[in-house]
Amino acid sequence: MTAMQLTNPDISWRQAPGRSVAAPNPRTGLLQADQGAVDAPFQPLDPGVLSEAIPAFFIGRNKDGLWVARDAGGRIGGIFLFERSALSFARRNSEPAGCATIFPAARFELDLENNGNPLAAHLARLLRLVRRGRSKT
Repeated sequence: MTAMQLTNPDISWRQAPGRSVAAPNPRTGLLQADQGAVDAPFQPLDPGVLSEAIPAFFIGRNKDGLWVARDAGGRIGGIFLFERSALSFARRNSEPAGCATIFPAARFELDLENNGNPLAAHLARLLRLVRRGRSKT
């Protein structure tokens, strides 16, 4: 499996008002979005970097902090509690060849049916309720 940081030569979306800037995670060195990040659109992959013969998965967090794995082609995706589960999902759905994994700097939402952990959607609702309750106190 190959991991690479998603980059975009057009950085205008990062500089738009209301967007937050990603900062490097001190533990991993990868870029991560802060809590106020807005959903980032999926960008087409550069054919010079990745061949169509290699399946690619976006792996990252959504607004609730849960892990999301989404096929770059938009065919399959899932929501998970753990990063390891999202990576296993990507590997399992790209067997036997394996896949490239792309970790976008911004948070993103799954725009497909959730084929991951069925309890993740329920947990996301609970997390939102807890956050809403904390903000009222």
